[in-house]
Amino acid sequence: KGRDFHATPDSLARGASFQDRWSWEKDVHESWLDEINDDWPDVMRVIENSRASYGDDMGAFLCFMAVRLIAMRRVLKPTGSIYLHCDPTASSYLKMLMDGIFGRVHFRNQIVWERIKGAGKKSQHRSQGFGKSYDTILCFSKSADFLFNENAVAEPYADLEADFPYQDDKGRYKRRSPFRPPGLGPRPNLCYPYKGIEPPHPSGWTVSKQKLEQLDKEDEIAWVNGRPWRKQRPAAGVVPNNVWYDINPPSQNERIGYPTQKPLALYERIVKASSNKGDWVLDPFCGCATTMVVAESLQRKWVGIDIWRGAAEVVIKRLADEGFLKTPHASPADLFETGALYYRKEAPERTDGGMTAAPYLRVKETAHEPPGEKMTRKEMVAFLIKQQRGVVCYGCDRAFDDPRYLELDHNTPRADGGINHISNRILLCSPCNRLKGHKLTLSGLRAENKKLGYRR
Repeated sequence: KGRDFHATPDSLARGASFQDRWSWEKDVHESWLDEINDDWPDVMRVIENSRASYGDDMGAFLCFMAVRLIAMRRVLKPTGSIYLHCDPTASSYLKMLMDGIFGRVHFRNQIVWERIKGAGKKSQHRSQGFGKSYDTILCFSKSADFLFNENAVAEPYADLEADFPYQDDKGRYKRRSPFRPPGLGPRPNLCYPYKGIEPPHPSGWTVSKQKLEQLDKEDEIAWVNGRPWRKQRPAAGVVPNNVWYDINPPSQNERIGYPTQKPLALYERIVKASSNKGDWVLDPFCGCATTMVVAESLQRKWVGIDIWRGAAEVVIKRLADEGFLKTPHASPADLFETGALYYRKEAPERTDGGMTAAPYLRVKETAHEPPGEKMTRKEMVAFLIKQQRGVVCYGCDRAFDDPRYLELDHNTPRADGGINHISNRILLCSPCNRLKGHKLTLSGLRAENKKLGYRR
């Protein structure tokens, strides 16, 4: 953050630049705050906390990212994953932001990529700390049913015979203890005798008795001096852990002069792990087309989006240089051997009224926004105070001397089909808004307050 990035003037990406500088006053749109406040209050709390701990510039950046991550979650398949590449400056804040949008239970990993090799510093008279050499890649899914292709990203064993020193008719294997480590605690259901062998501690065996008998029958138990060992067979290879120091920055042949360009090998590993041939890959910050080249080479369908108007030409040129186009100057309808490439420079308009890409099957009818200019949150608050009962909470009837004590909320939650228009808005004090959450209508909230004795 706080830097300017410019492409090399004589490169393919000449003219591409962006500022990593953010201002709450200049860069945050009122419509962003409306959307986040209305539908993602937990996300808004992350943004406000970042403003308090880091500053307004971090809050503005998180607002920018929040509305885009919400849109990405909307189009992400239940089996899909999202990878967010960032530097350490904002990674911790972005992790909390994604926890609020995707759910912390759907956090899959934090990958550390060694971006700069040998970033250590020579000793100086005045030390400025350790060298900075890595980027962070946050991985989230939309559900527990996410795709991960272990075999597609597994690396060959460095020495198969050393790693799996034993051999039988089925091939090579190594021995693993069939007993659970004592640190995992007692498991009475896994503590049982088998062929005169008792577990050495209350943690028991690693599998049930039925499973152990099955493994023994299939010759997957090695008996050595009367002691059993499980046979572990080699898989396709070793799946990388979440520290990636084996992928170098873009080579000279790859570089097109674009700022922050990433190597093809980095995104190849990601695309292989989380998609199959024919699946869709979306990169909403496609920049110099690295994701597009990788997706095309791996026979995935893809969509790229970028705010830079020259991005389309770079995508086409890079695809041509990689040999994916029939000719460098083919027509848009005849660019690929299989399929076609379409692009536009005008932002498309949504025609779905802001609804989810794949709404759940609901029996109730959903109301849509009326046409015309929409009120901002400030305008809605002023309208409700002026046209109705003043600075009064609609949930508990308590009057306040300052409108800042009141919060704008929906009568019918949007998740249940409520619209975002003024006709579906109410003003609540903070305790009533927390009580209502996303589950109660105004009538339900009033009934709950009456039960608690806060309303006559």
